[in-house]
Amino acid sequence: MPLDDDIKGWLTKQGEAFEAFKKTHDETIAELKKGVADPLLKDRMGRIEASLDQAVEAKAKTEARLEARLEAEVKEREALELRLSKMGGGLIDGKKAVEIADFNNQIKATAALRKRTVQPVDAAGYDAYKAVQEKLFREGEKALDSVEIKTMSVGSDPDGGYLVTPDMSGRMVKRIYETSPMRQICAQQTISTDRLDGMEDLGEGGAAYAGETVQSGDTTTAQIGKWSITVYTLEVEPRATQQLLDDAAIDVEAWIADKAADKIGRLENAEFVAGGSGRIRGITSYATALDSGSGVAVGSFGHITTGVSGDFAATTKGDKLIDLVGLLKEFYLTNARWLMRRATVTAIRKFKDGEGNYLWQPSFVLGTPETIMAFPVTRAEDMPAMAANSLSLAFGDFKEAYQIVDRQGISVMRDPFTGKPFVKFYTTKRTGGGAINFEAVKFLKFA
Repeated sequence: MPLDDDIKGWLTKQGEAFEAFKKTHDETIAELKKGVADPLLKDRMGRIEASLDQAVEAKAKTEARLEARLEAEVKEREALELRLSKMGGGLIDGKKAVEIADFNNQIKATAALRKRTVQPVDAAGYDAYKAVQEKLFREGEKALDSVEIKTMSVGSDPDGGYLVTPDMSGRMVKRIYETSPMRQICAQQTISTDRLDGMEDLGEGGAAYAGETVQSGDTTTAQIGKWSITVYTLEVEPRATQQLLDDAAIDVEAWIADKAADKIGRLENAEFVAGGSGRIRGITSYATALDSGSGVAVGSFGHITTGVSGDFAATTKGDKLIDLVGLLKEFYLTNARWLMRRATVTAIRKFKDGEGNYLWQPSFVLGTPETIMAFPVTRAEDMPAMAANSLSLAFGDFKEAYQIVDRQGISVMRDPFTGKPFVKFYTTKRTGGGAINFEAVKFLKFA
């Protein structure tokens, strides 16, 4: 199914699931007011919530796939144009050269799968093969003579030909690991040293009335501070045998590189959220203090409590979300967003304001995320689950609050010697992160 059809389908399912969710939730509330707990309603609500979560997350994933596909198509076209320009001889000759190269790659891959050698075909051999192939498709195998049958066996072996390839159309099924898209919402900077230092202006100068004839005294001077973020090395070391690398019908090295990059990406995201002292410092690892609205000491994030250990309040559940928004300074509200895991989003989805409107709203616009009280939601599965004293929900401007630092992108060192017959792929990335503005984000503490 085309991606645009996927988008339309998930938007439709999202809308239908949200309407069903509202109807069932209202029915559940009505039953509870009567003192009745209908297990069928509870079961239906669970299925509807699962369907709604699936639609919301699938919409986001389809948007990401669409963006990746467009980017890949642009790169492929640019690469093809570059290859054609280097080949010379006109556009037609260039296209034919690309076709011949792709044809040879196919028979080489099939030969490697059968552990045999093969000789690539030239332009004349390719033209002969194409001509006989067309005749075969139009008139059938009986119409071919001995010379034409031999032509069809270009690059083949006596057992039937390399061009009769095994079925490799079955897709590779892989496990999906959830992560936290911290790089999408936080500030990023690439450096050339092992540490990023910055200045902070957190003080305020004094001011007073001046008299006409009285000499004024000295006023206080603002103090300048400094912050520092250290870069750490993250590493993975997958390995494979040289024979597997040589004989596999797929690009095993590319597959290993993709898996290693994915693992490092998930590791760094987890650290950006929960990392502790002596390593990448996560945003939830800093101290927090109860914030009455006047701010807290520098080096701590402000928080308010739900009033219930490990849960929202029994009544007026959404009031604490309103209080949390009101706690943030106006300057940070422009780019503010919510950060929480899926289970917390599911809990908030049931909350209403005083007029009966749901605080959570799905998005029916491509590229626009779901919202709570009109502020976008970022789902981060590395955020703490709702538990006693947990900081399971954050709200604020994360680009102002948290800085990600990159010293070096992913680097791979191929080592075929130390672990023979295995080839090691020592993969590293140097990165760091830390909070730099503690008033830009506030937490809801489940206590």
